[in-house]
Amino acid sequence: MKKILITGASGLLGRYICNRLVPLGTEVYAITRMVPANPLQGIRYYPIDLTSHWFDDDLPSEVDAVVHLAQSSKFRDFPESALDVFKVNIESTARLLDYAKRVKVKQFIYASSGGVYGGGRNPFSESSNSFPSCRQLGYYFGSKLCGELLVNSYADIFSTVVVRPFFIYGAGQNRGMLIPRLIDNIAAGKSINIKGENGIRINPVHAADAAEAIVAALSLTVSATFNIAGPEVLSIREICEGIGKYIGKTPLFQLQVGAPDDLIADITSMSASLIAPQRRLLDMLVELA
Repeated sequence: MKKILITGASGLLGRYICNRLVPLGTEVYAITRMVPANPLQGIRYYPIDLTSHWFDDDLPSEVDAVVHLAQSSKFRDFPESALDVFKVNIESTARLLDYAKRVKVKQFIYASSGGVYGGGRNPFSESSNSFPSCRQLGYYFGSKLCGELLVNSYADIFSTVVVRPFFIYGAGQNRGMLIPRLIDNIAAGKSINIKGENGIRINPVHAADAAEAIVAALSLTVSATFNIAGPEVLSIREICEGIGKYIGKTPLFQLQVGAPDDLIADITSMSASLIAPQRRLLDMLVELA
C-alpha cells in the first residue's frame, strides 16, 4: 500500500500509525479536525470536521487504502450529542465507503471497538456472532456495530478489515480515558469504584502494538475481523495497585454491589495473522504517569 488515507490521524492511535507508515515510504493523507500545531513530516493534512457538511471532492483522487479511525469526542454525552456520534461513527463511514468505491481502493480498515461484545466472564473471539441488544450496548457501541455492518457490506468490492481495539493506552493520551483517569484519581487520593473485590478484568493494548497490528493488516488481501488487545489480563484492582506502587500512593477503592462483567479479548487471530502484542501495561507506566 503506497497511498493511505487515514481519519482520526491526530488521535493517539492515528499518531502512532502515521509514525510507522511515513518511514516506509507511504504517502499518507490525514483527515483531522484541524492541522496539528506540530504536524508530522511527510503527511498531507486535510482539515475536515466529520460532523459538518464536508465534501469528499477535496480528497485525493487515488488512494490504495482507507484507514477509518475517527471517533466522536462526545461518546459519553448521550443523548445530548447523539447526532455528533452518528455523524462520525455512521454517516462519515457510509460516505467514506462510497468514496473508497469511487476511487477504487484495494482495502478499507475500520476501527470499531471491543465494547461491541458487551461483557462476560470468558474471552471474546471474533467468530462470535452474539452481541448484546442495542439497549444493553448503548448508543455509542451500537453505532460502532452499525459501522461494522456498513463496512462488511462492501467486502465483495474491496478488502474490508474491521479491528476491535480493547482499552488502548499510550503516552499523550486524553486524560479522560481509562488508564490516565485511574492514574490521576489515585494520585489525587480519589477512590476507584469497582464491582466485587477486584473489578472487571481486561487486557489493554499499548497504542504502539495496536498501530503495528493495523499496519500489518494493510498487507492483507482478504476481508477479516480482528480483536486488538494486549498480552496480559488484569483486574482493575491489579492495575490500580500496580499504579499505586509505581507512583507511591495507596489506591482507595469503593466496592459496589454486583458481579463485574469482564471485557477480555481472545487475541489468537491477532497474534497469528498480524502481530503478537508485547507491551505489558505495568511495564509502560513510565510513559503514562
